[in-house]
Amino acid sequence: MSIKVSNFYYLIAGIFAVLFAVTHAWNGQSAVLPELQVGAITMGTRTVFMYVWHIITAENLVFGIVFILMSFQADRAKVRFAAWMIVSLLIVRLMVILGVTAIQDVSALTDTLIDSVAIVIYVAFIVLGIRLKPKKAGKSGATF
Repeated sequence: MSIKVSNFYYLIAGIFAVLFAVTHAWNGQSAVLPELQVGAITMGTRTVFMYVWHIITAENLVFGIVFILMSFQADRAKVRFAAWMIVSLLIVRLMVILGVTAIQDVSALTDTLIDSVAIVIYVAFIVLGIRLKPKKAGKSGATF
């Protein structure tokens, strides 16, 4: 039995999302979340910040798994809606990141550059996957 990748853009987007989940969790555990241990922050605030941080990690992991599975789906029409939904969520996520940063400290927008570029590239791969034309009969995708 062979498994054929029918959409390499979705496969790449899925791999990106899994990597984003790993790096987001790693960055949180090593750099961001330890900063919450200062005494001036209440336990309730720490808890909220930690679960919001981990929600994004979990979303990235779920998106990654979904795109990897979708990359093997031969009928692209069956997964197009899910891809557009994830693109919408990612664009809203980027708008929130940029909007909140601009409102809080406009000079800190440069600190969002790497995340912003990563989200734009990620969205671009998804959109390329959505726009990918169906293969003609007789042609096959890569097999593993």
